[in-house]
Amino acid sequence: MITDTENPVLRVAPAAPAEAAAHFRASLAFHADVSDVAAALAAGGDPGFVVLDSRSTEAWDQGHIPGAVHLPTALIPGQAARLLDGAVPVVTYCWGPGCNGATRAALALAELGYQVKELLGGFEYWAREGFEFETWEGRERRAADPLTAPRQGDDCGC
Repeated sequence: MITDTENPVLRVAPAAPAEAAAHFRASLAFHADVSDVAAALAAGGDPGFVVLDSRSTEAWDQGHIPGAVHLPTALIPGQAARLLDGAVPVVTYCWGPGCNGATRAALALAELGYQVKELLGGFEYWAREGFEFETWEGRERRAADPLTAPRQGDDCGC
C-alpha cells in the first residue's frame, strides 16, 4: 500500500470540509460555466448579466457569442462606462482555457467597480458544446464535441 508521503494526491492533506466549501463557493462567485450562460441567455428576457468578449476585432469576426459586447481588454478603462451598465454583472470571455484574456478583462472591470465573472472555457468551449455563435458572415453552429458537451438533462456531462 502507498503511504500518504509517497502518494502525490495525499502528500498535502485535503482541506477540512468547511474550508473546502468556502473555497468552492468562492470559486463559483468568480466563474460561470458555458452551459449555464447558454441556458440563461436561451431562457429569454433579461438574463441579469451581460457577456463581454475581450478579444481582438479579428477574433470577434471569426466567431462570438450572440448578444455579447465586444470590448478588447486594452480598451476597457476608456470605454467600459460607455458600453456597460455599472449595475449589471459582466461575464467575460476570451478564446479558451489556454488564454488569460478573460481574466485580465475581469480584473480591469473589477478595478473599475463592476461585478464580474469569468466564463470557464471561453469561446472555444462555447463552440465545442455546440452553441450557436455569430461570425462576420452570419450565425453558425458546430456539432457538439461529445467529450465536452453535456448530455440532455445533465449539467455538464459530469
